[in-house]
Amino acid sequence: MIGYVFIIQSTLINALPTHYNVVRSFEDYVNSLRDGRIIYYRGKPVDDVTRHEILRAAINHAAELYRWQADPELRRFLTFDDPQYGTISRFYKAPRGPGDLIERFRLIYNTTLLGRGMFNIMKTIGSDALFGLMIASRQLDRARGTNYYDRVMRYYERVVKDDVTIAVAQTDVKGDRMLRPHQQEDPDVYVHIVGREPDGIIVKGAKVHTTQSIAANELIVLPYRNMIKEDTDYAVAFALPVNTKGITLIPRPLREVEINMLGDEFPMGRTNVEVETLTVFDNVKVPSDRVFLAGEYDFAASYGLTFALFHRFTAISYRAALADIVLGYAKLFAEYNDVEGASHIRRDIVDIITYKEYLVSSAIASAERCIRDPNAGICIPNPIYTNVGKLTANAKYLDAIKDMIDVAGGLLADIPSTSELNNPTEEKYLVKYLVGKRGTDPRVRIRLFQIAREFLSALGALLSVGMIHAEGSIEASVIELFRSYNYDISRTAALYNADLAKMDDVKKLLEWW
Repeated sequence: MIGYVFIIQSTLINALPTHYNVVRSFEDYVNSLRDGRIIYYRGKPVDDVTRHEILRAAINHAAELYRWQADPELRRFLTFDDPQYGTISRFYKAPRGPGDLIERFRLIYNTTLLGRGMFNIMKTIGSDALFGLMIASRQLDRARGTNYYDRVMRYYERVVKDDVTIAVAQTDVKGDRMLRPHQQEDPDVYVHIVGREPDGIIVKGAKVHTTQSIAANELIVLPYRNMIKEDTDYAVAFALPVNTKGITLIPRPLREVEINMLGDEFPMGRTNVEVETLTVFDNVKVPSDRVFLAGEYDFAASYGLTFALFHRFTAISYRAALADIVLGYAKLFAEYNDVEGASHIRRDIVDIITYKEYLVSSAIASAERCIRDPNAGICIPNPIYTNVGKLTANAKYLDAIKDMIDVAGGLLADIPSTSELNNPTEEKYLVKYLVGKRGTDPRVRIRLFQIAREFLSALGALLSVGMIHAEGSIEASVIELFRSYNYDISRTAALYNADLAKMDDVKKLLEWW
């Protein structure tokens, strides 16, 4: 169903009159990427990423946001009339209350469904970073008398008015994980300041896992970890155009796209794919108005963690949509195989339902119990519910895939390719012998198996690793939950239960909702 909706919308968009008012057009976005940016793919320089045989798949995926916001039916959901900035992308609408966060959840969830389960990160991660920067820079300014918040807001104004796409570079390559940044044998394994000038700073180093940098107009760079005084030069945050001199992007191989050059086996890998890069900063000049942190080492953790919290809320939002697709495949396999009456099949399907709804519930709870930052006026997703949802998303995804496989059966691995249906002799055999429940179309059953296999093969490794590590690993959520959880009521309740605390001790901690 999602695939058909997607095709119909693309047709509508192509038929739009040229005078239709959009925030930014698809054509303007694509043209903006022809800016001389430095990219290498499989050892060769890329002259124009929008026309590259492989990389253009990631560009087309990113560009869907601009196609969708030009669609008359989708525009009102994807844009927002801001009283200060005019019509802007709804992704960049700063959350001021629980309702805004619920709206953001739906926005990410729905666009992930429109993208056939592949999350479109381009404006979401940029806005996650901007909201985090607003909060963290305001805290720093109040503590130190700096003016970073004004710089962030001027940058935000430019982003929303020009409707640009942003990638976020946060994860340093790190070198020896047991050493702090300043202790590394090679100082460049963490991005750091190597020079200070009257009008800016010079930075050097590299970041990894920079999703969709090749499709972004801008890069926001954030610190990865907490810093101590000796790490002062590593406490740095800034934003730059992707084509800035000294920035080099080296993408991972897009094997899921390359395999599709053989046929039409995997539609997600053909039209909806994102790419991560090693992002190198080789003595890059950052103008002062683009610098948001420059040596205030004791605030590095705040900058990193505030972004991470928003981005984990994003994670449970898009993963709930992906879980919906996995659930849909499992239910359809149960129907076409006529095994819905089997108790273990029901348990498999209910396990996926539980996984998906746990993520939805976590997102709603995170929004409803959000924390309003008193300085920036932004509503922050509740860190406990966000991290509980994120930990579940990471730890239980492969269980959901296992359940889908159990329902489907071995044909997920052995189903013939789509090309076989184009041969009359083979088609006759496939339709005759790969039939399922009486009265169902075997061609539909075959196609479901063929496409679901993408979750296990062409995209299997990418999705599996991403669902365990992206937006913070399992361990990152464990550490944050263990560190930040308020144990007061639990400890006191246990002591009271053991008759080691008084009722008055419990009364002081009770919350009556």
